[in-house]
Amino acid sequence: MTALVQAERLEVAYGAGRSLLRGARPGVRVLHGVDFAVGRGEIVGIVGESGSGKTTLGRALLGLVPPSAGAVRFDGTDLASLSDEALRRLRRRMQMIFQDPMSSLNPRHTIRRILVEPILLHGLEPDRAAAERRVRRTLDRVGLPATALDRNPHALSGGQRQRVGIARAVVLEPDFVLADEVVSGLDVSTQAQVLDLLFSLSREMGLAIGFISHDLSVIRAFCDRVVVMREGRIVEEGACESVFAAPRDSYTRMLMDAIPLPEVDPDWLMRESPVG
Repeated sequence: MTALVQAERLEVAYGAGRSLLRGARPGVRVLHGVDFAVGRGEIVGIVGESGSGKTTLGRALLGLVPPSAGAVRFDGTDLASLSDEALRRLRRRMQMIFQDPMSSLNPRHTIRRILVEPILLHGLEPDRAAAERRVRRTLDRVGLPATALDRNPHALSGGQRQRVGIARAVVLEPDFVLADEVVSGLDVSTQAQVLDLLFSLSREMGLAIGFISHDLSVIRAFCDRVVVMREGRIVEEGACESVFAAPRDSYTRMLMDAIPLPEVDPDWLMRESPVG
């Protein structure tokens, strides 16, 4: 499978710079020579304990965190080689869904404004009327009623807000979405609905997804492939079926022992995700 998003020997350090008194500061390295790739239409889980570097990796893939060494390529283009304007144009093709929608949705804006303005900003529709038609199609796709358009985020349930976050990402018809702990804190039924929605969108749109989670049972049920991170390094990767059936690294086995995994029911998502 051809990689859509690829990290090559990626290193990220925080706090690097220069000081008048002490000269160059190397900073604290968070990622250590990471190689990672996501193919078109592929869902790759990124799992590890808190502080393992999985969120930093995700943000580096989107160009939100600059590498201190190595490279991130999107569709063959090194992000570091792009001008600010070129990177801005590329951002339409790479989107992020956050763990807490309330922290990423402006509480003063209606859902209509939250969804319409990015379309106009990127010039995807010729006018506001066309942008609103696109938004209504997207709301239908993510299972939200048109009446949500005139509400503010606080007037929606947690599951509905997460669907707005998904709608905001997919309304721009991206190629890659980074989903960072997007079902954390949701009840089991709502988790299943959100995961089923993301899975359907991935298959319908050919959407590549980087799925960050600490929940191994969600990773196993949802993802095609998984990478296991520890202290800024990938210690194991492979098809979910293979890794969970026979983990090779002792750290992966420790994670699995710490959180007992139920037997996977292939119909779980469909049963917990009623239509509508």
